Amino acid sequence: VAWLKRILNVEVAGHSGTLDPNVSGVLPVAIAEGTKALMALSRADKTYVAVAKFHGDVDEAKLREVLAYFTGAIYQRPPLRSAVKRQLRVRHVYSLELLELDGRYALLRMHVEAGTYARKLIHDIGEVLGVSANMRELRRVGVGCFTEEEAFTLQDIADAVYIWRNYGDDTVLRQIVKPIEEIARGVAKIWIKDGAVDAVCHGAPLAAPGVVKFEEPFQRGDLVAYF
Repeated sequence: VAWLKRILNVEVAGHSGTLDPNVSGVLPVAIAEGTKALMALSRADKTYVAVAKFHGDVDEAKLREVLAYFTGAIYQRPPLRSAVKRQLRVRHVYSLELLELDGRYALLRMHVEAGTYARKLIHDIGEVLGVSANMRELRRVGVGCFTEEEAFTLQDIADAVYIWRNYGDDTVLRQIVKPIEEIARGVAKIWIKDGAVDAVCHGAPLAAPGVVKFEEPFQRGDLVAYF
């Protein structure tokens, strides 16, 4: 974030959730007014690709069986080195896929609820297998609706800013810096009447007459975006 503020010459920037040291991948960063909408990603699910090392021989069929056991709602206690209180909590693992098994190394792809610790999940898988395991590498390939294919490096951004400032061409920069509305791509949307905007912005509840239309089914308690 500090580097981006310097490259883009902005005073305010923020990210949607830290990456542990030595972990690479997707990190959505908002600038200026966009930081106010970052909460839309605070509960976003994450997708990881991880390398797990088992401390004993593992049968592939047994491993797949255990991975299926860890799919769904699981109990998880954050590891010792974590930024949150170490208390038992429930997290959802939407999918857990074995991509490759090479000796005692396994390449796993996991789609999980926000707040799920990949390294703790791998540790627990090793415990159930009876051989113990630890995470050797981790890459975050998706945060909510944002995927690795859309990501840019700091060098990409610096180059785009250079082209814009020196040649007046902002084509690449516009591909990198997206409108605030993009953050709500994966969220249910409600369009409200112009006459209701001021009242809603001042804290009034939204009543049915103020709704123009909505899309994507949503339930009570879901996060929605007003347009």
